[in-house]
Amino acid sequence: MKKIRCSGSLVRLSVIAALALSVPAMAQAPIRIGMTTSQSGPYDTQGMPVRNGYLLCEKHVNERGGLLGRRVEFLIRDDQSDTTRAPVLYEKLIAEEKVDAVLGPYGSPLTASVAPIVEKHRKIMLAPLAATSSIWEKGRRYIVMQLGPSELFLAGLIDLAARHGLKTVSLVSEDTIFPRSAAKGTIDLARKNGLEVVLTEEYAKGSQDFTAVLAKIKAINPDVLGIASANLTDFIAFARQMKERDVNIKMFGTTTAVAEFQQALGKAAEFAYGASPWEPSVPYPGVKEFVDAYQKEFHKPPSLHAAGAYAGCHLFMEAARRAGSVDSERVREQLLKLKTTTIFGDYAVDDRGYQIANKGLLVQWQDGQKVVVWPDRFATAKPRLPTPVWNQR
Repeated sequence: MKKIRCSGSLVRLSVIAALALSVPAMAQAPIRIGMTTSQSGPYDTQGMPVRNGYLLCEKHVNERGGLLGRRVEFLIRDDQSDTTRAPVLYEKLIAEEKVDAVLGPYGSPLTASVAPIVEKHRKIMLAPLAATSSIWEKGRRYIVMQLGPSELFLAGLIDLAARHGLKTVSLVSEDTIFPRSAAKGTIDLARKNGLEVVLTEEYAKGSQDFTAVLAKIKAINPDVLGIASANLTDFIAFARQMKERDVNIKMFGTTTAVAEFQQALGKAAEFAYGASPWEPSVPYPGVKEFVDAYQKEFHKPPSLHAAGAYAGCHLFMEAARRAGSVDSERVREQLLKLKTTTIFGDYAVDDRGYQIANKGLLVQWQDGQKVVVWPDRFATAKPRLPTPVWNQR
């Protein structure tokens, strides 16, 4: 009978293979996911909740066994709200730190700035909080949208205005890509709904003195006024100066509604409207559990930005699970196919990765609280309009 002899090297390889199979999956190297958030600079009010939403997602994913049997590890860098710094950080995360995957920063300006980097490296990026359509109109393959398009952010304001017989609209916007897109979409919607657009005005990013444009608005006296910006401080300064200059508008709306608006303005925030992609009152699956967990972890209620980051993170995780991999092509395929409802609302995208399901909400400040007033199916209160003049509040 012929004896079969094994070399020592083969025996060692067999032992190593056996040991590898016996190591628990969670003891393997973690899946490293890189991203930036605006932890300083003008967008930090929005960027810090984005960071918190990502961190809570990381915690929950690991508590539930990780991704593909491995822990996830987030590498979160501060882009300082700077569109020149963010792409440098993404380049370093991908090319030098060799992360397995990336997630997007806060907002359209920063997302647009890093888009060429992820395209160059063919790294799929779920962009949880970018809404400017032009980002998806350049033939890119590796960016996927979660928010509804910026052109629809003030759709509720226009719809309610038209339904209540208001006739004229003015739009003021910051001179960056998201506000310009939101303003253009609002103008188009206003005209489609039979409202006359009587003034459009842009202001430079960073401006906090709105005296000149408010003088024009006061002279024209439109029924509706919308302000589009990526920066919460613009809305606060604008509303304060409206009161100081006794500019009275029947409906005043902004492209973002967060708690800090009311906290900064107090009673001056009453009756103001704001676009909100998410509110905790909307009965999407898992909202209560997310709100409770966020409150426990960070000792404050979550903003829409935190919810967007948390939901976008989980969308990526779900696509990777379905793909059985974090390979960009396979994850992209699953993200394009996926149709679902997250805590952030309905999700479905077209072949560009462009959102076609999420339409957003409109809220109004009533008695110091945000209430949903549009669309009707999610409304928790009726809109209060027209807005009383300042000296009668």
